[in-house]
Amino acid sequence: MSTISAGTPVVAESVATYYNTSRNKGAGEKKEEISITKKEDAKETEKKTKVGGRTIGEPALSENAAKYYAELKKKYGNLDFILVSRDQKEFAKANASKYSNTHKMVVLIDEDKIERMAEDENYRKQYEGIISKGASGLSQLTNKLANMGLSVKSCGINVNDNGAASFFATMDQSFKAQNKAAQQRLAKKKAAKKAEEKKAAKKDEEQKRQEKLEAGREERRVIREEFLEGDADYEEEITFTADSVEDLLQQIENAGNLYRRDILSDHERQLGRGVDFVV
Repeated sequence: MSTISAGTPVVAESVATYYNTSRNKGAGEKKEEISITKKEDAKETEKKTKVGGRTIGEPALSENAAKYYAELKKKYGNLDFILVSRDQKEFAKANASKYSNTHKMVVLIDEDKIERMAEDENYRKQYEGIISKGASGLSQLTNKLANMGLSVKSCGINVNDNGAASFFATMDQSFKAQNKAAQQRLAKKKAAKKAEEKKAAKKDEEQKRQEKLEAGREERRVIREEFLEGDADYEEEITFTADSVEDLLQQIENAGNLYRRDILSDHERQLGRGVDFVV
């Protein structure tokens, strides 16, 4: 009994000493860990610098990425690069046409891609290829539309994630005017065709002829109303967006009805053919 009671305070003191030592050691490790984390965060902040030129948000690049970005812009000097911050990627994608340039094709690309392109050669080749092919495709598109008598006010590329891109083109006021002229030509052609049908129609087909004429009058009435509505709400420009250059061209053609066989002459239909988009 005396041996146990004499040793008890010694055991208790040892346990308390171990507990306090372990607790203090753990606290010290946590403080050290927090200190290291802060130092790493500080280094990360220090090595990032804001970039000059056109930007969306407040993008920043490391020294190596900033150097690469300068080289990229020099390599594609015919393009207008806009650097997008990480938190503004979706906004930039949705509003890409607002940052258009009437003198150069626009390329919107985010800071994360530039950072990785600066470090990863394969990634760099992939995305430089997207930029190069996109610019080539848009150049062909503007040339084809020019052959059709349409002028593109501005166009550009938004470099998206996962090796994808989206495209936009903005048409100026002349687009509506040319669209209106094309619709008027279509109406005249249909009216002339109906006039021929009227001459060739037999007396016993009078009712059918009247129905066709009525349908023609209704069609022209709708066209006139669309013209009036368009003039009342006249827009300075019209913007089209698509995930490929081919789809972008198709949208513009459909909107203007400028490539339909019943509108264009044989000569006009030959203009702009043979274009092979690479995107």
